[in-house]
Amino acid sequence: MLDSILKVAQAPALLAGAWITEGPTADRIGPYTRTLVSRARICDATDVTTAAGYAAGAAKVVARLAPATRAGVLETAARLAADRRADFARLLALELGKPVKDGLGELDRVADTFRVCAAEARRIGGDNLPVAGWERGVGNTALTYRAPAGVALAITPFNAPANLLAHKLGASFAAGNTTLVKSPPQAPAVSAALVALLLEAGAPVEAVQLLHGGGEVGAALCAAPEVSVISFTGSAATGTAVARAAGAKRLVLELGGNAATIVCEDADVSAAATNCARTGYSNSGQSCISVQRVYVHRSRFDEFVETFTAEVAALKVGDPLDPETDVGSMVDEQAAERVVLWAAEAAAAGAKITTGGTRDGATVRPTVVAGPPEDATVITHEVFGALVAVVAYDDFDAVLTTCNTSRYGLQAGLFTHDVRRILTAWRELEVGALIVNGSSNYRLDHVPFGGVKDSGFGRESPGPMVDDYTVVKTLMLRGMSIWGEN
Repeated sequence: MLDSILKVAQAPALLAGAWITEGPTADRIGPYTRTLVSRARICDATDVTTAAGYAAGAAKVVARLAPATRAGVLETAARLAADRRADFARLLALELGKPVKDGLGELDRVADTFRVCAAEARRIGGDNLPVAGWERGVGNTALTYRAPAGVALAITPFNAPANLLAHKLGASFAAGNTTLVKSPPQAPAVSAALVALLLEAGAPVEAVQLLHGGGEVGAALCAAPEVSVISFTGSAATGTAVARAAGAKRLVLELGGNAATIVCEDADVSAAATNCARTGYSNSGQSCISVQRVYVHRSRFDEFVETFTAEVAALKVGDPLDPETDVGSMVDEQAAERVVLWAAEAAAAGAKITTGGTRDGATVRPTVVAGPPEDATVITHEVFGALVAVVAYDDFDAVLTTCNTSRYGLQAGLFTHDVRRILTAWRELEVGALIVNGSSNYRLDHVPFGGVKDSGFGRESPGPMVDDYTVVKTLMLRGMSIWGEN
């Protein structure tokens, strides 16, 4: 299945145990090649009804698989992902303009994610509750175990379509659920290839279905009564729509970001500048934790801007299939034009564009905006593109307050060797995680990941996700006690 997808870039739907290509389709034009790269079989309301109905019965099949069986499938999937990383990286480059070096890194993470999901499957258990510690519980025994939630819905974004799907689908399968996958329209073939890989690894066909389409398909899936839990990654606006359509369902929402990184006066400025240059423009900045706002102590500001600009200007921009390329294209020309316009807007308000600020089609030249005003769009909104703003600050406590003015709170970075500042920032910053002596753009896939405020809720790593994808079931044994009768 995977080989055929890669050769013809077809993205069939997987409905009720069968791959389907017949029916309406949508073409994906590669943002860098500007040519047709994949074709997806689009689903409609009837397909959603079919998938949801099938999932209700399929959930019982998957739930009966022993955790060891699920773990074995996921470990095989990890090996397959590692073996086929080059094929996936090429497809990511074609559908999204993502440089192959970034695509290879994403597939390394997919393999790790499946391995962690396998380990979490083996850890699923329960508790023997201390009911006899209270008078009314004497003479009884109570046990719990974590049971599959049933039907999970995974809605994935375009920016890391393979790894984010691995997180959602892998954790759901580890928990013993069947999963409905709604692919991003910009990466349907990558999504189909990963679903096919899990089936090849030994997952029963009842474990997953794949639907392609736009927001109307996602909304219909969210509203389906058969769905028990929804994991969504995307924009805050779409997350609100997901919650509205879902109603009273369990939700895990990983939404937008406007990540800040602070560089203190005691930092290694050269190392900080190099790190921010590498992590601010990977995947053309299209990451919810990508470096967007860098606050540098005024005494080191000029030094940082000079070094940072030189590092950014040295990034190789161009063909994502070239293994030497650092920055490929953005997802489409509209996104690229937005970044260029926001940079020009900041410059008109007094900022200086030290490098970049232009585009060729969907490819944005990596852009540095130095000294934008605090109300500039590049500061107040999520850029999600190849642009980093650098701002001077004078007081550490004040810059923490400035960072917290964002409506988002996913991750932040901090360059300092002062332990008191580290602890203060960890306590005061309104974010889900603080990265010390690294930028905001760093993630280990087995560590809890998620945000606060408009960045969503829940934690998207296999351990917490298995908890979200399962329900606690209690067994009460009346008149039978392992604790003693008196």
